[in-house]
Amino acid sequence: MAESLQQNYEKGGFGHHLIPGAKPALLIVDFVQAYLAPDSPLYAGVEDVHASAIRLLRIAREASVPIVHTNVEYQPGGRDGGVFFKKLPALACFERGANSKWTAFASGLEPVAGETVITKQYASAFFATPLASMLAALGVDTVLIAGLSTSGCVRATAVDCCQHGFIPLVVREAVGDRAPGPHESNLFDLQAKYAEVISQETAENYLLQVTR
Repeated sequence: MAESLQQNYEKGGFGHHLIPGAKPALLIVDFVQAYLAPDSPLYAGVEDVHASAIRLLRIAREASVPIVHTNVEYQPGGRDGGVFFKKLPALACFERGANSKWTAFASGLEPVAGETVITKQYASAFFATPLASMLAALGVDTVLIAGLSTSGCVRATAVDCCQHGFIPLVVREAVGDRAPGPHESNLFDLQAKYAEVISQETAENYLLQVTR
């Protein structure tokens, strides 16, 4: 009998569990209207994920942990987006002045005073931004990750989070993609190699526990 994918990965030593630290932050990646508006080229049908992210943000605020939001913005023409902008023409909806209804933060996920907004041009929230140094200065050791999309900016951010020495906790119900295949395969790969993929319930209990 041929071995299963799970057996193959376990035999290779993949999937070892990371232990979350005592100083978490919440990072919400690119949860903007472009992924929720049906007339947007980036519409992803992630309304259920939207609701989960709102709940996670509320609990993180109650727990008083650092909260960071990211969005995307390009110069007109996308020169500052380089090859990424050329590869994915739909990113033109994030050109400055292009369509403010798509670039606005999703309802219920708008940043409030005291929360950081990082504007990026590439997939990872860490690439060419002050995110890593800011988290280090705050003493953060663990980053809960919510947002969009699982196979794109969430994955890139989780990998870089690991590479910068922070424990990435990807909250399954609070990340989403435009199709279930890429969503599930990327969560599988993140759990195998780079991060902990945890449930919404586990994330909420962790936030409540570390802040008692």
